[in-house]
Amino acid sequence: MNAIRLFALAYAGVLGLVTALNYIPGLTDAEGRVFGIFALDIYDDLLHFGSAAWAAVAAWVSTRACVVYFKVFGSLYLLDGLLGLATGSGYLDLAILVYGVQPLAMQFKVLANFPHIALGGFAVYLGFVLARRHA
Repeated sequence: MNAIRLFALAYAGVLGLVTALNYIPGLTDAEGRVFGIFALDIYDDLLHFGSAAWAAVAAWVSTRACVVYFKVFGSLYLLDGLLGLATGSGYLDLAILVYGVQPLAMQFKVLANFPHIALGGFAVYLGFVLARRHA
């Protein structure tokens, strides 16, 4: 198994763990926010689970499937994180349509959107740069 496929397996594991965060006692506050920051709901859980399953299937199928996964997933998550950083609402969970632009503190927006920016940005790198070098 090559590095691209191993990274896809790692993404499946990380996103699977993110899906489980809401269900691990002690990680949510009284308002249901994970680590006091992330207000995850069933739609977020389904999005994270679907992303994890997609990564796992891609890793199982082929390197090419992983490259497609990283390009599409990475672009979607990175743009969602950047939109969340700018507006306080992302689009993958439809928050920008439901809540619109939110007047949140920049520190909170950075903390809340960093995971999508980091995961998405690294996935974009894997799909568009590393995959080309690996080919």
